[in-house]
Amino acid sequence: MLLNQSSMEIRLTRVLIISPFLLFVVVVNRSFRVASAFPSPKHFRSSISDGNKIPVVLYYETLCPYCANFIANANGLNKVFDDGLISIIDLKLVPYGNAKIGANNTISCQHGPSECFLNTIEACAINAWPTVSEHFPLIHCIEKFVHAHEFTQWESCFDELGLESKHVYNCYRSGLGVELELGYAAETNALEPPHQYVPWVVVNGNPLYEDYENFESYICGAYSGTIVPEACSELSIDAIASKDSVQKHRVCYKDSFPFISQVKEAVASLMW
Repeated sequence: MLLNQSSMEIRLTRVLIISPFLLFVVVVNRSFRVASAFPSPKHFRSSISDGNKIPVVLYYETLCPYCANFIANANGLNKVFDDGLISIIDLKLVPYGNAKIGANNTISCQHGPSECFLNTIEACAINAWPTVSEHFPLIHCIEKFVHAHEFTQWESCFDELGLESKHVYNCYRSGLGVELELGYAAETNALEPPHQYVPWVVVNGNPLYEDYENFESYICGAYSGTIVPEACSELSIDAIASKDSVQKHRVCYKDSFPFISQVKEAVASLMW
């Protein structure tokens, strides 16, 4: 059975992740199963729209704490399923982020091999359940564990959500997951302008840069349909216009070493 790893190997993974000076190749492929409570997939179902949907793409990596917060936090990306905005957007998730492609198409990730593993797992989830309302609950559940510093418990999400884990495991074992990640790498590396960090949110073709948490204002500002979600109706003209006053939020910078990102984040925080 895949993902049946010894506690010694898990502890080694945790040590590797926090090392600031090493770049890693994806090698970890196991974790533990622990129960926890998360919303049902029904919570994330889309409602009917009038066809004028705004494309919204999130480029992210699984172990970046700011990506995890944006996905899992009640005031982050998942609120589009609560306030009706999911009905006017085409939401796409791209789990690759600041990873690098090396010799023989090996993938090295900013936060170590466990990040490469979870990136691939989430890519397989997207492939297994292509509809965003079906795969987002699993990704949301995994990122809640990441945000709580308990990412080794990610497997429990299958049981909590009533999802068949074999679809994801088969994808990972067969090598399809790596192919999916290479595809996401090509998509991420082709961005214009190039991404500088993650989370990197693009609304209607335009990157939001540091103002990614204000994404709903950009969506409502770009929407031209006739069925206006309540979330947009509640946003005042001033609130929508305020997107021009860019807010800075924390990010994981695009570089090879987590330590450099941490220094940049610390410097940036002093400037906010």
